[in-house]
Amino acid sequence: MKRLRPDQIGAALLASIVTGYAINRWQRGLSPLRADLGRRLERTESPGLCRLSIVIPAYGEEARIATTVQSLRSAFEAAGFGADVEIIVVDDGSLDRTAEFAKASGADVVVRHEVNRGKGAAIRSGVLASNGRSIVFTDADLSYSPDQMPALVELVEKGWDVVVGSRRHTETTTLVRAKRIREIGGRAINLLTRVVLLGQYRDTQCGLKAFRSDAARLIFSHTMVDGFAFDVEVFHLVERYHLSLMEVPVTVANAETSTVRVVSDALRLVRDLFLVRRWSVEGRYDLTANDLLSPTGLQPAHTPDPDAPLH
Repeated sequence: MKRLRPDQIGAALLASIVTGYAINRWQRGLSPLRADLGRRLERTESPGLCRLSIVIPAYGEEARIATTVQSLRSAFEAAGFGADVEIIVVDDGSLDRTAEFAKASGADVVVRHEVNRGKGAAIRSGVLASNGRSIVFTDADLSYSPDQMPALVELVEKGWDVVVGSRRHTETTTLVRAKRIREIGGRAINLLTRVVLLGQYRDTQCGLKAFRSDAARLIFSHTMVDGFAFDVEVFHLVERYHLSLMEVPVTVANAETSTVRVVSDALRLVRDLFLVRRWSVEGRYDLTANDLLSPTGLQPAHTPDPDAPLH
């Protein structure tokens, strides 16, 4: 093996120190945001015609979409939500009968994209078509069992703007691990995300997230990423718009089959990550006067003690 010259070792060491210092400064600069995100904010009840909307993005899911819809319906009925739940399936340009089977299995709303636009576009369409006071989205393969979802919704109802699952949480349980290449790729993306855009999140790509309806509409009316990097964009907008966020542990059983193309999707995600950073600098996420009329557009005058008990 070729030995490094002293000047090469010195250059590598200097680069490591500079990089570490830059990351430390970046993360220290975000510490006020961390404190802000971790506080429940005083909000009036979120608007909506039903208690909950569940958004399911789907591409080529005719084999399991019916089971997914029925499992979600049963889980929320068992949790006491009754019929006050709306299930929205967004068929993202499938070439099979996903939309037909979703409707036949009891989905309340089926949104269809004529072409495959990406998961971010599918979630956006579902959120903007929803009627619930709370909104949760999850993957069609149900890697996150339906019985753990009501707890996220209840946290939203207790005052959090956004509640997200985290596969890196110390209390998370992994029943079925993802393929090794996906795990490595996911960790690399999370590291890059920390350096380039976000400083404090352990897992941006978990497919289980819940929102107040007005917070969700504020966020998704401004998202521009159609692919898998939309999750990173969502976290960035949560910070930018001063919304509260809580991370919770999940139980995950990764599906053996997936529509994720590891290499090509990872490259697109990296590209979109830098696009989000550029768009942010350019002011393309700035709020308009109409946005500021929303109660989630600005922080309230009073922020409750984060250690106060939930009521």
